[in-house]
This record gives sequence, structure tokens and C-alpha cells, in this order.
Amino acid sequence: MKLRCRDLVLDLSNAAVMGVLNVTPDSFSDGGLWSDADAAIAHARDMVAQGASIIDVGGESTRPGADAVSVSEELNRVLPVIKGLRSTIDVPVSIDTRKPVVARRALEAGASIINDTAGEVVDRAMDQVAAEMGAAIIVMHSRGTPGSMQDQTDYADVVRDVIAFLGGRSKELQRMGVPSDAICLDPGIGFAKSTGQNLELLRRLDELSALGHPLLIGTSRKSFIGKILDVPVDERIEGTIATVVWAIAKGARVIRVHDVGPVVRAVRMTEAICSGSAGAGA
Repeated sequence: MKLRCRDLVLDLSNAAVMGVLNVTPDSFSDGGLWSDADAAIAHARDMVAQGASIIDVGGESTRPGADAVSVSEELNRVLPVIKGLRSTIDVPVSIDTRKPVVARRALEAGASIINDTAGEVVDRAMDQVAAEMGAAIIVMHSRGTPGSMQDQTDYADVVRDVIAFLGGRSKELQRMGVPSDAICLDPGIGFAKSTGQNLELLRRLDELSALGHPLLIGTSRKSFIGKILDVPVDERIEGTIATVVWAIAKGARVIRVHDVGPVVRAVRMTEAICSGSAGAGA
């Protein structure tokens, strides 16, 4: 399986680990750590050295309850970092945003993937940006806004509802001119989902694989892990790795995480078990 990202093709025969780079003051686990552009670029280089295949730059927190920021503020946060990364790393950069104008400017600055976190608040202008600029697009399921999404967890069947949404978005994007191999799907673990619904999505992840696009799973340090294990955000790496191993075994092709090095090792070990390949140390 491959993902076409503008002028390059990302080979997903081995799962890609996407390193999270939040250039925000209020993200739930690393807010304020990488607000300085030079520090953010250095962190991105570290993540690539640890095995990240994609760097995901976000300038507006999507955690539950987060406040929206203006277009100008979001651009001021992300553009210097993306421009700096263009000549610093050799892996694709994605822009994590709900705003089409931010996506367009980020692509102009050097990004090649749109990580569209708007969910059911669909803006057709985002589809147009992806089609016009030849970018890959990650479509995530969510409801409402970060401020309201956790009040919108009423589903007839969360897996079927998410499949219906993502399948419909795939068809819409292709009608807009986005190639099928430039579309990646994300069920939105933690976004307008209860703890039980997050677990149900993970249990039935193979049903989403039937949509025929690469699946991205983002469970890193999320609150449902904290609730189940009764641990704070900085003690959730074991829970994160457990969900990652399960997701890879169920067919996920992109894993979005903060702790790149340990997760890369867990991913490669899981793939070795699933494929029967002994790897370099045989």
C-alpha cells in the first residue's frame, strides 16, 4: 500500500510512524514545549533520526475543550517551522489543521500532506486545496469542535457510523479530483468518542480496513488510556504501545505518536511477528 504525497510516494508496506510536532501552548501533553521554531525543528530532526516517516505539524490544539485560534495566529506558529523543515529533513511533512487557508499556505511552504481534523464539520474548500495542489489528505472522523465534541458521543453503532462517514468522504474527495491513492483515513480515536467507543473502534479496526485506504491511528497518550490505567499523561507510553501493536496487527498503516523511538521499535517487532520475517538480527 502506498500514499501519494505531491511529488513523492510514501511506501506503506511497512507501517509509517508519524511524529507529532505541536507548536502550540496548550496541547494536552506537550503544550509549550516546541513553541520556538528552532526548538521545534530540532525536535523534528530527532524524531526522524528515531525512525519517524512523517512529521505532523499542528498550530491549533484539538484536545477536548481547547479554544480556537485565528488563521493568522495559526499561520504564525506553523509556517516558520514548515519552511525550516523543508531543507532540514527528508521525510514528508503534514499540516494538522481544520482550516483550508492554513492547509494551502502550509503546502506552499513545503508540506505535502493535509491532516484534516475537521471531521463532520466538512469544508469543501479543504477538498479543493488537496485536489488543486496534489496533496495527500488524511480524513479524520470527529464531531463538533474541540470545545463541544465530547458532548456528541451518541452513535447507533460507532464503527458503522464512522465507516459510513469515512467512506462517504473518500467518494467526495475522489469526485473533487483527489486520487484514491492520496487518501488516508483516521477513525478519530478520542474525538467525540467515549472510552468504550474508542475500544470498540480498535477491536473492529479490520472493518475499517475494508474501505481500501491506509488507516491512520492516533492513540498517543490519550485520556482513555489514562482512564483505563489510572495514570497521568506522562505515564501512558505502555498503554500507547499496546494500542499501537494491536492496531498494526489489525491493519493500520500510519501510527501517529509523540514517543517515536519506542513506538518504532514496537511497530517493527509487531510486523516481524505478523510477517514471519526475522529482520537484521537473524
